[in-house]
Amino acid sequence: MLLRSIFTAAALAVALGGTAMTALADEPKRGGTLTFMVPADAPPSFDGHREATFAMVHVTAPFYSVLIRVNPENPSSTTDFVCDLCTELPKPIDDGKTYTFKLRDGVKFHDGSPLTSADVVASWSRIISPPEGVTSARQAYYTMVDKLEAPDPKTVVFRLKYATTAFLPALADPFTYIYKKDILDKDQHWYEKNILGSGPFKFVSYETGQSVTGERNKDYYHKGLPYLDGFTAIYASKQATRVDAIRGDRAALEFRGMPPAARDQLVKDLGNQIAVQESDWNCGNLITPNSKKKPFDDVRVRRALALAVDQTHGAPALSKIATVRTPGGMVFPGSPLAATKEELEKIVGHWPDIEKSRAEARRLLKEAGAEGLSFEILNRDVDQPYKYVGTFVVDEWSKIGLKVTQKVVPTGPWFDNMRSGNFDVTMEANCQSVVNPPLDVGKYLPHSVYTENYGGYEDQKEIEIYNRMLREPDSQKQRALMREFETYVLDTQAYEIPMMFWYRIVPHRSYVKGWKISPSHFLNQDLATIWLDK
Repeated sequence: MLLRSIFTAAALAVALGGTAMTALADEPKRGGTLTFMVPADAPPSFDGHREATFAMVHVTAPFYSVLIRVNPENPSSTTDFVCDLCTELPKPIDDGKTYTFKLRDGVKFHDGSPLTSADVVASWSRIISPPEGVTSARQAYYTMVDKLEAPDPKTVVFRLKYATTAFLPALADPFTYIYKKDILDKDQHWYEKNILGSGPFKFVSYETGQSVTGERNKDYYHKGLPYLDGFTAIYASKQATRVDAIRGDRAALEFRGMPPAARDQLVKDLGNQIAVQESDWNCGNLITPNSKKKPFDDVRVRRALALAVDQTHGAPALSKIATVRTPGGMVFPGSPLAATKEELEKIVGHWPDIEKSRAEARRLLKEAGAEGLSFEILNRDVDQPYKYVGTFVVDEWSKIGLKVTQKVVPTGPWFDNMRSGNFDVTMEANCQSVVNPPLDVGKYLPHSVYTENYGGYEDQKEIEIYNRMLREPDSQKQRALMREFETYVLDTQAYEIPMMFWYRIVPHRSYVKGWKISPSHFLNQDLATIWLDK
């Protein structure tokens, strides 16, 4: 079960040995500008179909519409979906293989042109089957889709190859922005550098690498929303800068998440002027060896890297200083498809006896002729938790004689290096939105199936296991196939090394109302329901 808690400053202050008072929320107030921090450098582009980073979605989601979404009043749910552009959620027909959506009347892009089913189909076609030269980060989520149709301007039909419970949650992915067909017809790359949507806010400006601003869309189709006059999102990769901004009320919050120490300090300094929301996080770091480069093309070396890291004892220590908490495999802990403790301990990297594990790692390195191996781990210039986890694994690898240095680069070059294969081993993350395990593990599939996999391996057997798991309607049989898939990828081949799942802590100014935390820092970010109690 998803563990989720929301704390006011008063409740947290009691836990910290202090006291505070919290005012009860009133009716939503209109007006004001929300200023928030984005804990990263600017993203490689503004194209939601191409990118997979919060640094993009936090600043652009307010400008765009999607077809359906997780209920913003219940964002922790894995089954509570609501319409955004559609009028009601359809009941599938044709044995679960056909979904027909009706669109709202009067929806307009911010340039005043009407949004029709042609725009929806053009956008989703680009996501599902991108044209040559275009990357879709979530293409693998929609392998079940056979074709899309727009029989009239207000109707969109998805026809599936096979029925699967994974489809509707996948449809609610927050990166699935609806773009204007006329623009895509002229230039498929236009949205990488430009913004034009139909969401609750209109684009005002982008100060390159610094900030993004938006203003209220007076013609927004959800009547009465948004409450805010506008917003300003400020990029700041340094945690101290962001904490100081919130403490000085130059910003109200950051949406991604802070470590425990930052939370505690803000509560101590601001008392009832701060509220805190917390949640388990459908996100975890992922160590990816480059299987195209020697010696990482050798499974013995990859297994040794996994065996050397003591996640069981490392997680509690790291959780005190970083936004990590739970050791796990591929699947979000607590999900019916997740490995049990006993099942997880059979996979390299989770053996209960760390000395036995490291002895096996040394044996494998010697057998592979890679004793004392020196290499570089590429890492992202984001403090939480990338740098902390990176420092941890470098130290763990030193205990089996490996000599590893970190190459920390900004978000753009980090993606560029991974996409070009210019790395030995990289520290990345598998961060998903709606908890949807059959699709969340798609990140582990080869690049030919999942374009945002950077491991450089191709494995038809892995793909076959995954496809059987995705199509299996029986929950117990699907769980068994998930274990087979997980064991093959993480243990037998050691293509990837998943690290601890994260824990999300969002301190925010108490005057920020109308926003609820979710198990993903991608969800619930269009800002439409937020209002300022001041």
